[in-house]
Amino acid sequence: YAVKQLQKRGRPARGSSPARVVPVRFTGEELAALTARAEREHLNRSEAIRQAVQEWARR
Repeated sequence: YAVKQLQKRGRPARGSSPARVVPVRFTGEELAALTARAEREHLNRSEAIRQAVQEWARR
């Protein structure tokens, strides 16, 4: 077995500490708008949400 490879299981790190999952509920309309915008910008939904939150928090 490649020990180094086995130790790197799971999602990639997003910083110096483990990331947390935060459940959020969207209506069908909100989810459709989010998905459409993410596709236009070549992002997945998680990336689009992170980007939106970062922009909002900077205000």
